[in-house]
Amino acid sequence: MRAFAFSGKMDIMTSSPEQQPTINDADTHLHGEYKVPGGKLVVVDLDVMSGKFANVSLSGDFFLEPDEALQAINAALTGLPDSSTAADIAAAVTAGLPRDAVLFGFSAEAVAVTVRRALSKATSWADHQWEVIPPSVLPTQVNVALDEVLTEEVGAGLRNPTLRFWDWEEPSVVIGSFQSVRNEVDPEGVARHGITVVRRISGGGAMFMEAGNCITYSLYLPQTLVDGISFADSYAFLDAWVMAALEKLGITAFYVPLNDIATEQGKIGGAAQKRLANGGMLHHVTMSYDIDADKMVDVLRIGKEKLSDKGTRSAKKRVDPLRRQTGLARAAILAAMQEVFVERYGAEESRLTEAELGEAKKRVEAKFGTDEWLNRVP
Repeated sequence: MRAFAFSGKMDIMTSSPEQQPTINDADTHLHGEYKVPGGKLVVVDLDVMSGKFANVSLSGDFFLEPDEALQAINAALTGLPDSSTAADIAAAVTAGLPRDAVLFGFSAEAVAVTVRRALSKATSWADHQWEVIPPSVLPTQVNVALDEVLTEEVGAGLRNPTLRFWDWEEPSVVIGSFQSVRNEVDPEGVARHGITVVRRISGGGAMFMEAGNCITYSLYLPQTLVDGISFADSYAFLDAWVMAALEKLGITAFYVPLNDIATEQGKIGGAAQKRLANGGMLHHVTMSYDIDADKMVDVLRIGKEKLSDKGTRSAKKRVDPLRRQTGLARAAILAAMQEVFVERYGAEESRLTEAELGEAKKRVEAKFGTDEWLNRVP
């Protein structure tokens, strides 16, 4: 049984990521599987004997040359302590491979994720009971504060992993945790258009958001879901369901490293993340639906250096709205996204509790609505 399985709403994790059960000295047979995003299935069967891996057998529908490289991987894993981190496991696999080995559809890191799953120290989407919170109109500052509150709750096991769609009324700019206010925002444009400027807890760039002009969602998850997956690869991994939803709507989207979501017609969105010390993780995305590009460049300072690696001279050309590419109403796109997420992960509809909203409002007063927070990088 997985330590991170849930049943019903607001169940408590049986153990935190820092307090997971260890494998005892008795012989233990373990099995793990991992489907590499865009790649192949990797499967491992192994025993744990006296705290070390034994009888390791790697398999899957991947391709590997030469044949003897498979036994080299098994040998590299054999004898490793069951306390090995994902980085330890990947390094051992890499070191043990023949110099001429070629891996197709998987990697040493994928093997590490598979082994960690076998140990119940990495989890899959199916190990969790997911919830979805549909859009509800809230002040932008409250939306940002909720990201911190709900991420903490998931990390502490007080809420099931959750997808939340945002909604808001006031035109806003949400800047990244490490951005300078004066370098990112034009104060005259902000005043002219009545823009609310807010700082979020994650890094990344500024988001220009008017009611109805974009789609924003946040994923609150345990870091065990991305255990062994690189920071860069975790973006595409966590948004695979979004790509499937867009494909269903006739849009073929892809990630442009590190965190841009694009189609052949241009950029449609961007993502940002934050990992908390208690094991919770925030992953959120904003995608343009019907953005007012003229107003955006009047409010944001988007300089030549920002555009230098984007293959364009104009910020207006960087954003290609979903409305133009789908011809659908924003509500229809949101509904399609929620439908795909529910179908893929068995998610149940949820809502914000009064306690969560109350805590978010307290944090607006104490943090997210203060000049000290907004101007912490002036």
